[in-house]
This record gives sequence, structure tokens and C-alpha cells, in this order.
Amino acid sequence: MDLQAIWFFLWGLLWAVFFMTDGFDFGVGTLLPFLGKTDEEKQTMIAAIGPLWDGNEVWLISAGGVTFAAFPLVYSVMFSTLYSALMLILFTLILRGVSFEFRNKVEDPRWKRLWDSCIFIGSLGPALLFGVAFANIFQGIPFDGDGIYHGTLLTLLNPYGLLGGVLFVLLFLEHGALWLGIKTDGALQARATRVAAMVWPVLVVTAVTFLVASWFQTNLYANYLAHPVLFAVIAVTVLALLTVRVFIARQAWFKAWFASSLTIVGAIFYGVIGLFPNLFPSSLDPAFNLTARNASSSPLTLQIMLVVVIVFVPIVIAYQTWSYNLFKHKVAPADLAHDETY
Repeated sequence: MDLQAIWFFLWGLLWAVFFMTDGFDFGVGTLLPFLGKTDEEKQTMIAAIGPLWDGNEVWLISAGGVTFAAFPLVYSVMFSTLYSALMLILFTLILRGVSFEFRNKVEDPRWKRLWDSCIFIGSLGPALLFGVAFANIFQGIPFDGDGIYHGTLLTLLNPYGLLGGVLFVLLFLEHGALWLGIKTDGALQARATRVAAMVWPVLVVTAVTFLVASWFQTNLYANYLAHPVLFAVIAVTVLALLTVRVFIARQAWFKAWFASSLTIVGAIFYGVIGLFPNLFPSSLDPAFNLTARNASSSPLTLQIMLVVVIVFVPIVIAYQTWSYNLFKHKVAPADLAHDETY
């Protein structure tokens, strides 16, 4: 496998890890106004992700950085064609981070409701928009040979793009509800796990619909048909999704969350494998496609970056493993008194 192919799959892996880790943050934030019946319960939900959410977003920075350094042409065309959508994602992520910090600065119910709404918007918005963006990438973006986008923000809100957005939202709602099953107790845990059980069949129907729609709307299956062994990725992903329900029935919340994590990673790699070697395909003409071959940096740059990744990614993984282990306990009332839990 050459350096360009290695970096293509590293690019996909970074996005998969980001969605796996920050996905439960988005899910918990989206569920906040509905599951938290009291201020203490809402505070417990925020504390369940408080020590971890910003560390999870390191993977977003890494994915964006890899796009910029390994595939600079893709980065430039992506940010010009998807500018409005990406700016909305950025603004909602900023809004979410600010909301976590400001929510408890004033002991006023109206103040807290305001920032709770911002947490909801800042969690639902990125989940939906990331799904819309990736679904549009799967089916192709209308840009020409000069990288000029022939469309508007509404062009991206096509049925297939919106279906991808709904799929991402449901994946993250399931992921977040299961995380609350791990981190909480009592009535809040009961409501969260009940939501996980209710979301699951809707997620299954949406996922199957997306797989079928992808057959007609994209060229993702070309690689699978050329190399049938790749269908194992889809099979493992489907098995992981079915296993989520099995573990929910057994009330094995961590195992269910882990199966949900595999489902998200598998869903991303389903698209990444189907795209290869295209990174940013054009719906106007395949000749305009940006691929791992024609949009990459120089071999020397890719070599240097690979050394950096080999050295520093294990350090990041080790740190995150330590932090997840440090905060593995359920959120207790005593934890809410600490500022670092928000």
C-alpha cells in the first residue's frame, strides 16, 4: 500500500474516532432538554460528559489537520464548496462550548434554560450537519475543474443529504443514551435507557434506508462489487447494530455502548471504503474528482507526517485512555459540587 492510500485510510480513521468519541457528547446534549426533569438531573447529564467532551474534539482537529496537510487541494475545495455548512458547524460547536462554561455562572432558572437550549442547538446542529455533509460527499458535490461550487446551501439539503443527517442524529442519540446508562443511576438512567430502546428500531430502519438509497444515489458499492470481501465491513457493522439491542435487553450498558461505537466506526468506514480513491468526488464530471492520488501533498510531506503520527497518536490515545479510566465512575451528587464537572 502506498503512502497516499495509507493517508486516505488514516484520514477516514480519524473521522471515525471523532464520531465515535464526540458522538455520545452530541447525543447527551441533544437529549438534555428532554431527559433532564430537574436542574440536578440536567447537571448530572452535563457532568457525564464534562471532563471528556473537549478532549474528544482533539480528533476533529486532527482530522481537519490531516486534510490540510496530507490533502491540501481537498481542504481548499472542501472549505470553499461547503463553506456555509462548515461555518454553521463551527458556530454551533463554539456555542456548545460556551454554554457548558456559562450555564452555572448565574443561579437563575431563565439563565440556565437559555444555555440548556444552546447546548441542545450546539449538539443537534453539528450532528445533523456532519451527516448532511458526509452524505453529500458520498453522492458527489457539484464543483467544476477549477473547484468552483455550482450550488447553494440548499443544494446540500437534498433528500439523500438529509437522510444522512437524520442517520447521524439517530446514531448519536443512541450512543448518548447508552452513555447515560453507564454514567447515571435511578430515574435518569431508566429514562435514558428507555430512550435507547425506543431509538434503536428507528435507527435500524433509517440505516437500512440509507444503505438502499446509497445504491441508487452513489457509486459507493463499486469497490464492494469489485472486491466482495469488503462486504464483511457492512456485515460487521450490521451485526454490531443488532448486538446493541441484545445488550440493551440484558441491561449491559457498557457492552451496548461499545457495540454502538463499533456501529459508528463501521458506518464511517462503509463510506470511506466505498469512496476510495476519491476523497471529494464531483457530481458534475468524474474528471473533476479529487482523489488520494491527484490531491495529496508530496511524498516527503506524507513520510514526515507518518512519523509524527506514529509518535504522537499513541500518546493521545494513552492520555484519553487514562482520562476515561479516571472518570469511569457514575456521576454522584457529590461530583456536582466541583467546577470541573460543569
